[in-house]
Amino acid sequence: MRLNEITFTDAKPVEGYGKGFFRIGGEVFHSPVLTGSGGTVAWDGYDDLAALVALKDEIDVLFIGTGAEIAHLPAAVRDALEEAGIAVEIMASPAACRTYNVLLSEGRRIALALLPV
Repeated sequence: MRLNEITFTDAKPVEGYGKGFFRIGGEVFHSPVLTGSGGTVAWDGYDDLAALVALKDEIDVLFIGTGAEIAHLPAAVRDALEEAGIAVEIMASPAACRTYNVLLSEGRRIALALLPV
């Protein structure tokens, strides 16, 4: 088997997650988080639309992890992202973490907003 070293540019991969936490780039977060090429920050969840809309020129796709189970986005969030022209993929947080890491390793322009499991 051939192994290749992965370089993640400025964005950090999700290294782990569990009940109420995420470990991203060696740092543990006990709250919703937003991560991408600009770094990882605590996120105020669906009430913080400005942080998501601010990504519109930096990314091609925003992944939103909705917690332990996949859930619909609130209408206000969906409408704001659509108006900003941001492509969104919604999935449970564990699946969003895995998908983000794979696409990050390919050098894609993506971001990840996560609600805790």
